Amino acid sequence: MKTDIVLAGVGGQGILSIATILGAAALKENLYLKQAEVHGMSQRGGDVSSNLRLSSDPIASDLIPLGGADLIVSLEPMESLRYLPYLSKTGWIVTNTTPFVNIPNYPEQETLENELMNQPNVVAFDMDELAKEVASQRASNMVLLGAAAPFIDLEPEKIEEGIRIVFGKKGEAIVESNIKAFRAGLEKARELRK
Repeated sequence: MKTDIVLAGVGGQGILSIATILGAAALKENLYLKQAEVHGMSQRGGDVSSNLRLSSDPIASDLIPLGGADLIVSLEPMESLRYLPYLSKTGWIVTNTTPFVNIPNYPEQETLENELMNQPNVVAFDMDELAKEVASQRASNMVLLGAAAPFIDLEPEKIEEGIRIVFGKKGEAIVESNIKAFRAGLEKARELRK
């Protein structure tokens, strides 16, 4: 088992929470884990990314090489496209289609969507909207995690355990809200892949 994931987004979207949840689930399964993150601009709405490597065998490096990622997971469409050079030929992109416009020359949404749909393996939908429907907009990162779950070599129940570990101190209502958002994202991704 080996899954190399590039997590991407903008500061404050909860990308690093996804990495923490997957890390907790992987450790509980006695998997090897390496993670490297960039979040220096996160408090100013800047780029946040994390390389997350999960494996049943020892991992030498925490960085994913160009063309080596099995998965790009992003809460922002432009950020998902920024990391395309890291995606393997058979890799998947799982991304929110809702842009976070934080620069004056942000590309047109139609341009972004066309570029995404030109990729061979994509799951893309409005995760903010689904999060609002089932929990709250703040849970869009859990919708994203659910949508990415089919491409990660961890059973969804194990990822839910990771959610419980990470959010447990915040109370059962927060845990259940995040799990509900996770399950909604998982179901939506399964529907889109049919």
